[in-house]
Amino acid sequence: MTDTKTTASGATYKKAEAGYFEKRSLKRTAGFWGLWGIGIAAVISGDFSGWNSGIGTSGWGALAIATVLIAVMYFALIFSIGEMSSAQPHTGGAYSFARSALGPWGGFVTGLAETVEYVVTTAVVVWFSAIYADSAIAGLLGVTTVLPQWLWWIILYVVFIGLNSLGASIGFRFALIVAIISIAVILFFVIAAIATGSVDFGKLLDIAGPDGSTGQFLPFGGIGILFALPFAIWFFLGIEELPLAAEEAHNPQRDIPRAGVWGIVTLVVLGLLVLVLNPAVTGSADLAVLPDAGEPLLGGFRAILGTQLASLLAIFALIGLLASLQGIMFAYGRNMYSLSRAGYYPKFLSLTSARFKTPIIALVVGGVIGFIILLLVLIVLPVVNADAAAAASGIILLIAVFGAVISYIMQMVSFVVLRRKFPNASRPYKSPVGVPGAVVAGILAFGAFLGIVLNSTFLTAVVTFVVIFAVGILLFALVGRHSLVLSPEEEYALSGGLHGDPQAEGYDAMEAEIFDTPAAAAKKTAK
Repeated sequence: MTDTKTTASGATYKKAEAGYFEKRSLKRTAGFWGLWGIGIAAVISGDFSGWNSGIGTSGWGALAIATVLIAVMYFALIFSIGEMSSAQPHTGGAYSFARSALGPWGGFVTGLAETVEYVVTTAVVVWFSAIYADSAIAGLLGVTTVLPQWLWWIILYVVFIGLNSLGASIGFRFALIVAIISIAVILFFVIAAIATGSVDFGKLLDIAGPDGSTGQFLPFGGIGILFALPFAIWFFLGIEELPLAAEEAHNPQRDIPRAGVWGIVTLVVLGLLVLVLNPAVTGSADLAVLPDAGEPLLGGFRAILGTQLASLLAIFALIGLLASLQGIMFAYGRNMYSLSRAGYYPKFLSLTSARFKTPIIALVVGGVIGFIILLLVLIVLPVVNADAAAAASGIILLIAVFGAVISYIMQMVSFVVLRRKFPNASRPYKSPVGVPGAVVAGILAFGAFLGIVLNSTFLTAVVTFVVIFAVGILLFALVGRHSLVLSPEEEYALSGGLHGDPQAEGYDAMEAEIFDTPAAAAKKTAK
């Protein structure tokens, strides 16, 4: 009789029950364009809303410098992630990289940070989508409000959980289509702004500093750059999700790194266009108050085309937010799926539907959590005026960014460690910036981390995140680490990088080595 448990790195692994991985299977459906589309879709809402929240407290100049620095960080980050994903072509993504480099605790902390990032980012996108949708329809109908916010949230979650449940092939195709439409909307705004002569670069600096004067490039001083870093991240947050599609990509070793690089090139171009032209049309000061604070690009269209025509175009602008809702929901579903499949989260979360092979339970649970977060924000901080609305959206946005920067720091540490720990592992793609690039990305991510924790305005977001993290770590210490399963991510880590593609080798390749051979059983008994 063979053993059904083994221990490693402070964690206990149990043998998976018969049919365990069959009930948790995914389907390969994505090529390069599908991956590029899901990556762009996940992020592009950042061009339509959210980024402008930092203008009021930092000024346009600080946000511009911060955006350039964050763009550098993302290039190095994507290069590094591309290398790690080509070596580890399974769904775990950030959790998988940290698990291989830093052990189960490192994997769990990184995976939990990414769960918070994606679940809360989805909630942020739902928040802004509800604002855009209600504003657009209300403008067309000539009324003040169409539906209450909470009802818009329910509609959006139900529709997009349903869409994500219909199979990855439909999800990737939808993401590609709406990503292209969203890019077209932004480019139309750029052309319209220039063609109508609506651009006035003097408006970029109309934020008043502490002394009440305007026209200053850094109205709040150099420290404003540090505080602007978290908001600059919103232009790009989510592109790092691509490794989560590894087991649904036809050729993950080649296409995920390529899609990531071309994705970040696309996003940097679009982000810089929006950052410069949107406030040059509306004025930076207008982007810090309602209604433009919640819908900056729509505010730009209003300034160019007038309210009625802008309301019509808002329907198209809404597509950018819905694109990200599709992309980020995909991300939290696969992130929770991979952590659940390995036993870090309750295992029922990784069950996939028999017909479409999608993690439907993880999608629903993540959606319910996001909806509860939005309700709690309204209860704790009722949105009764412009300042309250900006604060509410800022809190949930910064919780998401806080999770992201922790994940980024952990992934860059993992990159450096894996170069040393697994020097002979197969790396079909290698980062052109290597270890120095990963170090630079890690330092810039840490700068964004400081930009959150050192700003007293963000205290509520920090405390909320710390509480979530403390509860998660406690549950893992008491329960999760005692019931792990040899999922592909765990096999890669425990085998020193010898077990790579689970769909090529089988999902139980290492289980047979550890649990089912008399020699392995005798070795464990001797220990």
